[in-house]
Amino acid sequence: EATLDLAERRRIRSAIRELQRQELQRDEEALASKRFRPERGSHRQEDKENWPRSQRLEEEQQAALAALSGQLEAITDVEELTKLLRAAGEYEERKLIRAAIRKLRAEEIEGESVPSPCPGGG
Repeated sequence: EATLDLAERRRIRSAIRELQRQELQRDEEALASKRFRPERGSHRQEDKENWPRSQRLEEEQQAALAALSGQLEAITDVEELTKLLRAAGEYEERKLIRAAIRKLRAEEIEGESVPSPCPGGG
């Protein structure tokens, strides 16, 4: 649009069409290479073979979380739980520790709100 020379405009349009064609061809090649990867089928087979192992790992993780839950019941110090929280790596572990901290704090608040006899309060 900036040039008035029609021949130059034709060359520019032709170059643009060629670039678009090349880009389309590259996209089609990339798509075809993704679509027909031979390792994809073997990957699915590998997933099927690993499924029992992943199931076993999940069961082990659940058992570990149950054991952690038992340990957290025995801890009555918020500071100690906070240290455990900072050291925990897994989301589920942090979730359990946070729940234990909330429970302890609620118990502390509940213990503080128990009415005590006031020395001059009528």
